[in-house]
Amino acid sequence: MDKEKIKSIIESLLFINERPIQLSEISQTLEMKSKEIKIALDELKADYAGRNSGISIVSVAGGFQMCSAPLNEPWIKKMYSSQNKQKLSTASLETLAIIAYKQPITRIEIEQIRGVNVDGVVRKLTELGLIKTAGKKEVVGRPNLYITTRKFLEYFGINSLDDLPNLEDFVDLAEKENLIAQEQEKEEEHSK
Repeated sequence: MDKEKIKSIIESLLFINERPIQLSEISQTLEMKSKEIKIALDELKADYAGRNSGISIVSVAGGFQMCSAPLNEPWIKKMYSSQNKQKLSTASLETLAIIAYKQPITRIEIEQIRGVNVDGVVRKLTELGLIKTAGKKEVVGRPNLYITTRKFLEYFGINSLDDLPNLEDFVDLAEKENLIAQEQEKEEEHSK
């Protein structure tokens, strides 16, 4: 099979799938070596980038997915104005962040960090498929251990947990925000 036909098939497979496709899945489908598929994928990505296409191919959750070009984001947001993605509450985002950074973690450990009951939030995140149980902790009562899922990676558009920002960056940002707030308060006091 010639290279253009391979790229055409890969393009079709990516187009019809709503989820990222693993390199091994494409390789099995085309009955070709993963190395050859990866070369064709890289060329296809370059083709889109080279002609400033409205479509791009990105690596997400360990696979490949066809997405809109990042430069077109303002217009896409304007059209869809967050209709398609279910918004998560602050409590859900906080709980999800704790699980993402501390996994595997029990519900009780999450509650100790957050300082509030998280039964409902954990249930909702599980229903949404963003977290799942990954066994039981070897302690009295054997509580469930929670981890994030592949859907979590897809939802946030990251390839792996290694792509999460460092926690130290958040501490630095919080400190900067506090300094700015203190300076603004001083300015307001001086202007009175």
